[in-house]
Amino acid sequence: MISILKKELNSFLGSLIGYMVVVVFLLLNGLFLWIFPGSFNLLDAGYAGLDGLFFLAPWVFLFLIPALTMRFFADEIKTGTIELILTKPISELSLVLGKFFAGLTLCIIALSPTLIYVVSIYFLGQPQGNLDWGATIGSYIGLVFLSGIYVSIGVFASSLTENQIVSFILALFFCFFCFSGFEQIATLLSHTGLELSIDKLGISYHYNAISRGVIDTRDVLYFISVMSLFIYGSKLSLQSRKW
Repeated sequence: MISILKKELNSFLGSLIGYMVVVVFLLLNGLFLWIFPGSFNLLDAGYAGLDGLFFLAPWVFLFLIPALTMRFFADEIKTGTIELILTKPISELSLVLGKFFAGLTLCIIALSPTLIYVVSIYFLGQPQGNLDWGATIGSYIGLVFLSGIYVSIGVFASSLTENQIVSFILALFFCFFCFSGFEQIATLLSHTGLELSIDKLGISYHYNAISRGVIDTRDVLYFISVMSLFIYGSKLSLQSRKW
């Protein structure tokens, strides 16, 4: 697994792909948070907080992570190298986990420079340091977990097809549905008594819960369970190529 992780990271950092993901993520968030006027602009918000970042980041990642992961397995399936890789003494699970952690590591690298925003808000606040640290730390933890689910979905989608565009579209659809789809269904079923149960199936419910600064084990278990589900699905998809 470690060798796959290093290989994928070297592939990202040795080409424009990894740098483009980081730059586009920072550029889009930076423009909305500091340049463009509006509700997301930190200087116009009127209070010391990073709510704009934590609202925008899941939607930016929604497009960037499928673009990042679409080539994980699709490219190897198309070129036929996946059969060669599967004959080597490495399990399908290790192969999937190596690619998963490589994608997650790149997402964390993309998030790291945004800590400058935390420092800026800390010093710009009146009084200085007037920042909700619990909500800020919780939101960053939530973003890491959310990125993990997106990456696991991207890996799964890439294992299903040899076409990178199809992989991107599948991952985008699954990510969007898991993040916002259940919430929309719950809204449609309001007043039926089922809305809360359905809403809890979606990422946004648990992401918003962690963003309040309360790290509930039920939310952590949810994120780990969904990641594990898609990672296991990727493993089964690779195993099916041996049948």
